[in-house]
Amino acid sequence: MNQKGSSYAARYPRDGAASTRVVEGGLRTGEQLYKDGRYLELNPTWHAEDSPWKARQVLEMIRRNDLQANSICEIGCGAGEVLNQLHLLLSGPASFTGYEISPQAFQLCRTKEKERLHFHLDDLLLLDEAYFDIALAIDVFEHVEDYFGFLRRLRKKGQFKIFHIPLDLSVQTVFRGSPILRQRRSLGHIHYFTKETALAGLIDTGYEILDHFYTSHCIDLPAKSLKNSLARIPRKIAYQLHRDLAVRMLGGFSLMVLTQ
Repeated sequence: MNQKGSSYAARYPRDGAASTRVVEGGLRTGEQLYKDGRYLELNPTWHAEDSPWKARQVLEMIRRNDLQANSICEIGCGAGEVLNQLHLLLSGPASFTGYEISPQAFQLCRTKEKERLHFHLDDLLLLDEAYFDIALAIDVFEHVEDYFGFLRRLRKKGQFKIFHIPLDLSVQTVFRGSPILRQRRSLGHIHYFTKETALAGLIDTGYEILDHFYTSHCIDLPAKSLKNSLARIPRKIAYQLHRDLAVRMLGGFSLMVLTQ
């Protein structure tokens, strides 16, 4: 699945490193990728077509943990459709606020503003007073050069934090190699996780893990090619038999995590 590109990549470079650099194929990773229009050129919809599905995963996490929230924010909200869908799905007085530093993405999301749903062309992590009941980071920190620094700062922005993390590392992706490079070139992924390393990264930066579950975009979402359609069959069978093993061997899954 195309993961929503976070415009927070390399916002907090380690040891003063430059925020942009050249990788294979000439694609720049880092903040500039999301600001200069290159990411929009590669991903014209900013993956908004996947957002209703992502919003349902967020809603499942909220409901299964009986979270009560009057304020929900999303960092790196992209086209803003995840928050727009949550606004439709969640009844009550909750307000929804999206933060995005890509001008192109902001132009997409600002058209969706309405009562209790607002977007800002700004960096949430630099806003001292900003604090929410729930902070969302949906397919974000795999794009961030210093993702430990990002996570430490984000921890202070909400009582609960919900993450959606693509699990790019599996036996088949490591064996083939090309899927990981493709994610790097077209989506800006510069870190690659298994369930274990994703959870360890959150724990190492001070989070308490409250709940987590796999999300199966490789099964749930429409196949983008005949090859993807054929690959769905063994993934679906394996996932029904042994979820951890299917994720570790075949890939195509992500991890939804609730923390505080």
